[in-house]
Amino acid sequence: MDRLKCPSFFKCRQKEKVTASSENFHVGENDENQERGNWSKKSDYLLSMVGYAVGLGNVWRFPYLTYTNGGGAFLIPYAIMLALAGLPLFFLECSLGQFASLGPVSVWRVLPLFQGVGITMVLISIFVTIYYNVIIAYSLYYLFASFQSVLPWANCSSSWADDNCSRKPIVTGCRVSTDTGGDMFMNISWVNSNNFTCLNGTEVFRPGQLPSEQYWDKVTLRRSSGMDETGVIVWYLALCLLLAWIIVGAALFKGIKSSGKVVYFTALFPYVVLLILLIRGATLEGASKGISYYIGAQSNFTKLREAEVWKDAATQIFYSLSVAWGGLVALSSYNKFNNNCYSDAIIVCLTNCLTSVFAGFAIFSILGHMAHISGKEVSQVVKSGFDLAFIAYPEALAQLPGGPFWSILFFFMLLTLGLDSQFASIETITTTIQDLFPKAMKRMRIPITLGCCLILFLLGLVCVTQAGIYWVHLIDHFCAGWGILIAAILEIAGIIWIYGGNRFIEDIEMMIGAKRWLFWLWWRACWFVITPILLSAILVWSLVKFHRPEYADIPYPDWGVALGWCMIIFCIIWIPIMGIIKIVQAEGNILQRIIKCCRPASNWGPYLEKHRGERYKDMAEPAKETDHEIPTISGTRKPE
Repeated sequence: MDRLKCPSFFKCRQKEKVTASSENFHVGENDENQERGNWSKKSDYLLSMVGYAVGLGNVWRFPYLTYTNGGGAFLIPYAIMLALAGLPLFFLECSLGQFASLGPVSVWRVLPLFQGVGITMVLISIFVTIYYNVIIAYSLYYLFASFQSVLPWANCSSSWADDNCSRKPIVTGCRVSTDTGGDMFMNISWVNSNNFTCLNGTEVFRPGQLPSEQYWDKVTLRRSSGMDETGVIVWYLALCLLLAWIIVGAALFKGIKSSGKVVYFTALFPYVVLLILLIRGATLEGASKGISYYIGAQSNFTKLREAEVWKDAATQIFYSLSVAWGGLVALSSYNKFNNNCYSDAIIVCLTNCLTSVFAGFAIFSILGHMAHISGKEVSQVVKSGFDLAFIAYPEALAQLPGGPFWSILFFFMLLTLGLDSQFASIETITTTIQDLFPKAMKRMRIPITLGCCLILFLLGLVCVTQAGIYWVHLIDHFCAGWGILIAAILEIAGIIWIYGGNRFIEDIEMMIGAKRWLFWLWWRACWFVITPILLSAILVWSLVKFHRPEYADIPYPDWGVALGWCMIIFCIIWIPIMGIIKIVQAEGNILQRIIKCCRPASNWGPYLEKHRGERYKDMAEPAKETDHEIPTISGTRKPE
């Protein structure tokens, strides 16, 4: 219909081309903020936020946590932690990014002393993007492997399986009758070679390895014996990793203008697949037993007395919503100033949590069927993380009629779940670069974006060696843990306790309109007291319960653990470093310098002059933007 508004279709196309080239595809003529650009539609933003929040953890971690923590009873602490920790932080970050129209580093003009918190968020996001795309590469490999008439892990193949490969327990020995009328215990190889028969009920078994487990270790990963044995690069995983980065780069080369369109598919398609898998799973024998273990009659409300259950609920909410990674601030910074970020936060948080619950039904219905046909209890087949995604669930799908079709659907769903989360993580990095080097980003958005993808691809090659899975687990264990908690605690403490919670509320009301004091009562209680205490408790609990990382019961070497600590220290060390730098750069005695660094910078406030009102009318006018300093705020668009 837009084409009919122009005298000539070709003239319209020409006009669009000029506009795109002048802003390097990032700013549209209808954008409110002509310096940075805005989301083309509200739905682009919402789906990007949903895609960022809803990730692999919703499918492979939440259902397992629910099962182990009392089933349906776990939803009670989960909902409470959503209200007390997840939603307050989510709303705070969305409001912060939208108010200043700045990314996770530059937004700390609000509190210069804490600018290192933003750097920590971005650095952790960089580490996470490295290994997260490796998981996407695993999904791509399994997706391609599923295009066969028989799934390659459906049976123990002689080309890769060993004697331990079996879906049933393996007999190691038994008692046999002797010529003297007695009996003796012999190992099974002797029994078979001498044509004896085991006496009923005397067999001794050892567990076998599922075909899908050996396929994961021996074929997909070609896993070495430990982190000390790096081995070679697994070439097909490296190609899948390259393809994953090509997909990410292609989706982001126009910034939010292109990624905002791609998420219509990557954010919505997983729901279609989950619904299909749930319908299929519900029709299988044993499905009801699986669901009963997940959230039905097996629910155990006595679990609510255990502190571990509440800790798991708070941790899952915190990580599932992707708060303190910098992505929420980055994505929200492209909103129009008066967007209702409050309703957005409610919608995205509820969607994320309901998705987790919904995914559990699809997962446990099919795991219930797997337990039924194998004669096991659900507790014996349920897994979490990599073991669920690449061992237990593929094993269950391989035993379904039309297994390849269901496998293609499942791994394509994992692919899309991972991609839209990855889009937001890369957008966090490019938004930071844009805030620091605005003119360079306008001229060279495509090469800079693709350059970031190339560098991260090269850094990720160590994760597709034969020891790659150990590296993936190591980065996840250290970088995606304490650093995020520390950043979140300092973020909420800095904004609410130092900048001022009431001042921040006034900032929000400039965007969404004034609200009655009763509306803010809950948010004040959470921001000032409840949420910081909960996050601090999770951090202390995590440090107290620290255990050396291991994968497949293989402990990590001392140098690997030391490297993990070095990675997390490298991420958080910028908090004190930047604090010291800001204090040194300030004027006056030490106390005066600290006080100045705890006050908003002179250029803190709404990005556009028309939004500043009386409260920010004296905000410092920007200096000319350069590629060597954080850009100052401009009310009008500067000439190129």
